[in-house]
Amino acid sequence: MKHALFLLFALVLSSTLLSQEKTKKPFSIGVDYFYGNIFEHNIDIGHLIVGHPEGVMISYNRKTYGLTEAEQLHNFPDWGFTFMYQNMKNPVLGNNYSLYGHYTWYYLNRHVQLTVGTGIGYNTNPYDIDTNFKNNAYGTSLLSTSLLKFGFVKENIWNGFGINTGLSFIHYSNGNFKAPNTSTNTFSANIGMTYQFDHENFPEYILLTEENKTDFREPIAYNFVLRSGINQSDLIGQDQRAFYVVSAFADKRLSFKSSVQAGVDVFFSNFIKDYVDYRSIAYPEDGLTGDEDYKRVGVFLGHELHFNNTAFTSQLGYYLYWPNKFENRVYNRLGLKRYFFDGKYFGIVSVKSHWAKAEAIEFGVGIRI
Repeated sequence: MKHALFLLFALVLSSTLLSQEKTKKPFSIGVDYFYGNIFEHNIDIGHLIVGHPEGVMISYNRKTYGLTEAEQLHNFPDWGFTFMYQNMKNPVLGNNYSLYGHYTWYYLNRHVQLTVGTGIGYNTNPYDIDTNFKNNAYGTSLLSTSLLKFGFVKENIWNGFGINTGLSFIHYSNGNFKAPNTSTNTFSANIGMTYQFDHENFPEYILLTEENKTDFREPIAYNFVLRSGINQSDLIGQDQRAFYVVSAFADKRLSFKSSVQAGVDVFFSNFIKDYVDYRSIAYPEDGLTGDEDYKRVGVFLGHELHFNNTAFTSQLGYYLYWPNKFENRVYNRLGLKRYFFDGKYFGIVSVKSHWAKAEAIEFGVGIRI
């Protein structure tokens, strides 16, 4: 709690200093309590689900009111940071502390909100072969984490104070950086309150007019991406290996908000070499020789949701070349992309999975021509 209060104070102080500039930058602070259940997405974590996780979220929300066309087109969303403490209600799992960057979109006259966040988490009691071998959910203390919130909100009911309630989804995984990595998914109900600073002087919303609309449609563009990182197979004790992914795809910008994609991935996954070697010896009935190709080739369709120079990416792929039956032939990828130099270059961080089973956290750079 001491760390949470310090974070809250730092956010308020920095935002107060910003608000002194000529351009108004309104913000709010929110505090939520949540209580829920860990979903048994994998039977291997059944022994870890013994209680109802609960915790607290503290969020800083920068309010937009239409200074850019992006803010107007997205119905004046919020962006900001969320700090979370989650008690997993099981000493084997320990507790999680997380920090997210988030966006919040509003619907139905700003009474319904959707928040999407991504960030990093710290677990207090990860797997240890000697002292905590039962924790097969978290193989490391440092985790990637995702947050999804959906619910009702009523801001500035009285003197800047408002309320919100709804449902939350919280995911923790280390992206197979180190086994074990069964991960956890928490579904919870949340209730909280918000405070809008300087609510009396909130600026008027700047509405988009037909005359000021920009035509964001573009011809087809071609993209080349190199991704890399470190991961390992699900076999505890094997070495961590570097992986490389080379991707080429075409995209078509349909509007300011959306682009569609179609392309090809080539995966050079060195951890599969270790996986095949192990299976060829331990399970001869599989018919593996240990010399099978470790590469895979997939095709995918994708979508990007744009907000200025930032985009949320989602892709669904299928392996055309799949010499080793590792997981399944369908894969998916979710990521956050940032464009630079008029959109010609970009950096991207993504999680590649087979349904709910993460394989890798990918860090990539690309060019769009």
